[in-house]
Amino acid sequence: MSPEDRARALQEAKIARQVRAFHKEEVRKGTLTIGDIFNISENNSAVAKMRVIELLESIPGYGKVRAHTLMERSAISPTRRIQGLGRHQRAALLQEFVLPRSRQ
Repeated sequence: MSPEDRARALQEAKIARQVRAFHKEEVRKGTLTIGDIFNISENNSAVAKMRVIELLESIPGYGKVRAHTLMERSAISPTRRIQGLGRHQRAALLQEFVLPRSRQ
């Protein structure tokens, strides 16, 4: 890579990280839901490339253990990105956060 190409790639990566951080913060605040993130990811490649575990950990009340447990229950690989989720996996995650949970 030429120095210009490298600088451009570094800048693009920085912007993608900032976009993902912004959306995770919005989820943390409650401004966005997981469904909103799924919709945004269809048009935004930076969000689509976010790991599912990072998204789940940004939800209030979900730490590493609870997020991993939910991913195992939903048959989602720990390294899966939002763009790689299947229809049933998306539905399982949406159902988890839409329906009231009496067990928690």
